[in-house]
Amino acid sequence: MFIDKVQAVENKFMDLEQRISDPSVIARQEEWQKLTREHASLSPIVEAYRQYKQVTEQIRDDRELLKDPESDAEIIAMAKEEVADLEKKQAGLEEELHVLMLPKDPRDDKNVIMEIRGGAGGDEAALFAGDLFRMYMKYIEKQPGWKASIISSNAPELGGFKEVIFSVEGHGVYGKLKYESGVHRVQRVPVTEAGGRIHTSTATVAVLPEAEDVEIDLNMDDVRVDYFRSSGAGGQHVNKTSSAVRMTHMPTGIVVECQDERSQLENRAKAMRVLKARLLDKAQQEADAEVTEARRSQVGTGDRSERIRTYNFPQGRVTDHRINLTLYKLENVLNGDLDEFIQALAEAHRAELMKEESENE
Repeated sequence: MFIDKVQAVENKFMDLEQRISDPSVIARQEEWQKLTREHASLSPIVEAYRQYKQVTEQIRDDRELLKDPESDAEIIAMAKEEVADLEKKQAGLEEELHVLMLPKDPRDDKNVIMEIRGGAGGDEAALFAGDLFRMYMKYIEKQPGWKASIISSNAPELGGFKEVIFSVEGHGVYGKLKYESGVHRVQRVPVTEAGGRIHTSTATVAVLPEAEDVEIDLNMDDVRVDYFRSSGAGGQHVNKTSSAVRMTHMPTGIVVECQDERSQLENRAKAMRVLKARLLDKAQQEADAEVTEARRSQVGTGDRSERIRTYNFPQGRVTDHRINLTLYKLENVLNGDLDEFIQALAEAHRAELMKEESENE
């Protein structure tokens, strides 16, 4: 039964409480910190469960009053009203516990590396990629404690980006941004269109959880590193040294280039971060491919070959195709107001997980 599973969590919580108070465990700081983090992660479940048990006990007591032949009419009326209120509260707490007990994605607290590339549509696709980059920058600015840094970019003369790669650091970054992976489509009259016709262009977004050294066992013998001169607009900032870095992971064919920094060392470090993130992402996608379709979430974290969202300028609307949600707030969305989409996608993901959990019970 579901409540038995929650009770097992409370039992574990109380056991952890004893262990983190044990002086011999406190002396082993690494172990103590690990147990403290686990204890803290279980705290919301236990808090909700203890409220649930308290409410259930109150309902039981009130029902006893209703059965008591000595209870007068006024007490019975009050007890009936209280039971109705408590049953609503009990149902709400039970639903909250179902959500809290869903399996957590261990990657949700990770920092990310985001990649935006212009797709079909030539110059207009690059301009749209630039619009998406600005949209994410504005969203990131609104998140407390989040910070973004450009790793690499390729900007054509007309504007926008053929490709831009940047890191995002902060609390719960991947948990929010993971839903942005996929093909974004724009419908509008491009600045390059003289006849006023509406064109459709695309850009691809990839959100990669940043790899930690323990997760990727990278053998540098498998990586070919080439150095070359950065390409630039010329003038006094032309790079006269070979500071740009290209890394090729030979077993997978993954290629990463970084030339935005003046220092070869900095470009190498940034290229290494991107390479590790792509290798971790590749390993994760291969692991996900082994999961049967029946058990895979309908929303997921976005297949990067799948069209996920359309930005329609003539109608001022944005549609997320995964959950069939349309908002007539195009300007707001492009100014970084993404919470409505992200929350709806997270709720749909949780609902799918709850469905899977109930099917497996």
